[in-house]
Amino acid sequence: MTDIKNKVQKLDPNVKARRIQTLIIDTENIYESLSVISSRARQVAVDLKAELHSKLEEFAVVTDTIEEIQENKEQIEISKFYERLPNPASIATEEFLQGELEYRSRHENTDLQEEV
Repeated sequence: MTDIKNKVQKLDPNVKARRIQTLIIDTENIYESLSVISSRARQVAVDLKAELHSKLEEFAVVTDTIEEIQENKEQIEISKFYERLPNPASIATEEFLQGELEYRSRHENTDLQEEV
């Protein structure tokens, strides 16, 4: 995940309606477009979650009792930063519309197999 946090900070975090015609320009199939977007959204979500957990682990203090919970301002700020990021589906949709995603159609693979 290279510079995704910097890139998505410019995006509007609010979900907005999209025209179906813009989503099917490349694939000519709404289901295929949504499949590509949802696959990328899962990747983004996993990457962001792993990154957040790794940053929060730096502040983890191992204690024997559950009652001892320490609040750390830096930890809270990091959590708030990740909460303000746009939804992974919104990020993936924007990447798809900007032509930043590479994908292969399953039909391309079957056509190659039929020719052989």
